[in-house]
Amino acid sequence: MGNAQASNRKIRVLVVDDSALARKILAEGLARDPQIEVVGVARDPYVAWDILLRERPDVVTLDVEMPGMDGVTFLKEYMPIVPTPTVVVSAFTERGKKVTIAALEAGAVDVVLKPRIGVVDEFPLMMDEIRQRVKAAARANVARQARARSRPHRPAVTSEPGRVIPASDHKVIAIGASAGGVSALTQIIPAFPPSAPPILIVQHMPPGFTASFAERLNHLSPMEVREARDGDLVHPGLVLVAPGGKRHMEVRRQGEEYRVVLTEGEKVSGHVPSVDMLFFSIARYAGRNAAAAVLTGMGNDGAAGLLAIRRAGGRTFVQDEQTSVVFGMPRAAWEKGGAERQVPLEEIPMRLLEALSGEIASTKE
Repeated sequence: MGNAQASNRKIRVLVVDDSALARKILAEGLARDPQIEVVGVARDPYVAWDILLRERPDVVTLDVEMPGMDGVTFLKEYMPIVPTPTVVVSAFTERGKKVTIAALEAGAVDVVLKPRIGVVDEFPLMMDEIRQRVKAAARANVARQARARSRPHRPAVTSEPGRVIPASDHKVIAIGASAGGVSALTQIIPAFPPSAPPILIVQHMPPGFTASFAERLNHLSPMEVREARDGDLVHPGLVLVAPGGKRHMEVRRQGEEYRVVLTEGEKVSGHVPSVDMLFFSIARYAGRNAAAAVLTGMGNDGAAGLLAIRRAGGRTFVQDEQTSVVFGMPRAAWEKGGAERQVPLEEIPMRLLEALSGEIASTKE
């Protein structure tokens, strides 16, 4: 899957939504793009399954809150058999947020929020963005992700590299991710031991979803994981996820401590929060005490910031192409010279921990 654009043929899309109005808006809106062909619409997963097997679309747009079989259950059913890039189209409800996180964890590559009110007027205005999201999703290689999830889960790192890192050691880990990142982070964050250096994460997500995502990671991980708050003290054993929305997440050094600063601002490298903004602050205030990684994602956010960390003496890595759902962000960082090494996803926790414990030498591979 994901080869439609490479062959210059139309991107073939299946629309799955229990709302007849939403199906109509999505199907007609997508079809207006000359690069997109809607090969089917389905009101529920049972109808969708037949179309999926018959048409083998390049992308599925999937509503996750449907009667009968919900979208996440359906996604988990078809992804191992017919791995297909999937864009979740979700309502912004409390249940919708949790179900959407589960869908992203199960392999969906992107999420678009349905308007809660004014569907007739507001939803069509979103179609340009949705068309772009669908075309970007067509480039994703979700088959890699499906294979990775089918392998036995790697245990957490139980042997501490070197020693337990005290709060005054100033070590810090920074991670940036976008499309495919929810699943990737769900795989690697549980591998960090409870006394690991603090971890700061920017994962591109819509507003309101990062708290649910952090809660999910906290349930899976020996470290404490939560959504970041302005002024948070950064300390070992803590993972902070940048809140989605209108604020960038940065760190500042205050005496012997790092603290989180959340500031409103324009998009940087196409995003708020921006990986670059976090990484620039890490380079400035942590320097050689930092280790950072750019994971799977579309675009180039994080490339300039990773280079800044490397130039400041920090250790830097990118997820390799073989394990990335979308190699856009890692490729951009690699080609800019920001990463010293490409690393398979499952090795990233150990690489970051070893880098801060001084157990491996820097390399220019």
